[in-house]
Amino acid sequence: MSQDISSKQIEYYRAAFADDPRARVAQNAVCGRDVKSLSLSRAHVQQMDDTFSTRLDQWSATHQKRSGRCWLFAALNLFRVGAMQKLNVKNFEFSQAHIHFWDKLERSNHFLEVMIERAELSSDDRTTHFMLGDPIGDGGQWNMAMNLIRKHGLVPKSAYPESHSSSETRFMNATLKEILRTAAYELRTKAASGASESDIRAHKEARMADIWRVLCIHLGTPPEQFDWQWRDKDKEFHRAGTMTPQEFLAEYVTEDWENYVCLVDDPRNDYYRTYTVDCLQNVAGGPPVVYLNIPVGEMKDITRRLLEDGIPVWMGCDVGQQMDRKLGLWDAKLFETQELYGVRYGMDKAARLHHRQTMMTHAMLFTGVDVVDGTTRRWRVENSWGEDNGVKGYYTMNDSWFDEYMFEIAAPRTYLTGRMLEALATEPVVLPAWDPMGSLARSEAL
Repeated sequence: MSQDISSKQIEYYRAAFADDPRARVAQNAVCGRDVKSLSLSRAHVQQMDDTFSTRLDQWSATHQKRSGRCWLFAALNLFRVGAMQKLNVKNFEFSQAHIHFWDKLERSNHFLEVMIERAELSSDDRTTHFMLGDPIGDGGQWNMAMNLIRKHGLVPKSAYPESHSSSETRFMNATLKEILRTAAYELRTKAASGASESDIRAHKEARMADIWRVLCIHLGTPPEQFDWQWRDKDKEFHRAGTMTPQEFLAEYVTEDWENYVCLVDDPRNDYYRTYTVDCLQNVAGGPPVVYLNIPVGEMKDITRRLLEDGIPVWMGCDVGQQMDRKLGLWDAKLFETQELYGVRYGMDKAARLHHRQTMMTHAMLFTGVDVVDGTTRRWRVENSWGEDNGVKGYYTMNDSWFDEYMFEIAAPRTYLTGRMLEALATEPVVLPAWDPMGSLARSEAL
């Protein structure tokens, strides 16, 4: 039986608060100012330093604007490093909007395929209900980005620039959600009434044509080919002529991206096992999202070795935890709110995952590391929020934050240990669609 709050309890709460001078001082302060400014650790701010023993970036930060395309920006920011070297230019961007278009189209198709495959299940079935809740979010994963790039290639930003809707996705997403939920209802109704497979498929294709139309109106029609020419940093002019997205991908992406694997630190589950998440996909029939679970210390070691070898690192984390956006600083104890409130929080990383207090929310790129006497003390991160926060868009992550709020990196197989390579061969454990290991694919506009 539930127990309500009694008047005696409330009387106790009132008296205890009134008799605690620290609580009263905190009340006076917080009622007049925001908690983050009051609890920001002065000691950590004074220790902040944006110099690093290894720093790779010599380019400007990008800006995803009011969209949740961080995973695409981070992947293309990794790829543009080799492209800039090959083009001999100071700055360059692949078109994020181009891959974003194809993700929306492919993800719509995958969603409708799931609705057809599971049409016999009630809309209250937990997985079906979950899928209907967010059929076309902006978020995604490394493997999902690679599926798109493999199938649709890449183009320079000049060949498919940003539109209003690629930079501010909310209204477009709302429109797509309504069409997809309507299509799901229609397809499920047809299946329940005994419609033929061909009738169901024909209706799905008609709705996919609607999705294509809406995407073209919002984002522009993606090019089949484009003219490519540029002037390098030595002022020499180059003309490559007409290229297709696949030709551009083959010519200007120098990373061995097909050799990359996703490594996660998920202390809830067994290490040295592979995992996947049910329904976490965008390209129907494409390779699934597969994670290899390893301890965070080994993830740090691989990240550091990659950076010291001159290779930036794509990563996924819980970005908003213990972060000061203006300073561009993360530390596990950056805000002393427990001390301010006089209240202990108390969960470790595994408990926070179990109880929905942490999950992957953002993807970025490691571009530097500071190592002192063999010990890593801070990391440099290229964000995709423009140059008006952090140090011109770059952030400093103290090593303590990596332990608590870092979850994933993408790394070449050649950097994995023998034990990790053996573990890659294990059959992936299927986590439910709503598991926090799939949360990066559900992120919305910032």
